[in-house]
Amino acid sequence: MAWSLLVAAALLEIVWAIALERSDGFTRFGPTAVGVIAAVLSFVLLTFALRTLPVGTAYAVWVGLGALGVALAGIVVLGESASVARLACLLLILIGVVGLRLLKG
Repeated sequence: MAWSLLVAAALLEIVWAIALERSDGFTRFGPTAVGVIAAVLSFVLLTFALRTLPVGTAYAVWVGLGALGVALAGIVVLGESASVARLACLLLILIGVVGLRLLKG
């Protein structure tokens, strides 16, 4: 259950990061509201996951999946660079996250 909460928190991290990028410096209400709400929910879910998971593992997975998701959304949605080097680095983040999950620590 804690891992599911953690993955949901990471998905919300992706939502809030993209929403805040779209908020144009907090000048657009809709994206700003979505970003703030998603950020709060992300922190709440992370907090519940921390009841069971070690903080180092949970935080690394939360940040790793969030960073990976935001970077991929940047490539797919925002047209950011998808160079081989960048994709290789994102793969390393994914390998680290999977490794932490498999070690169950």
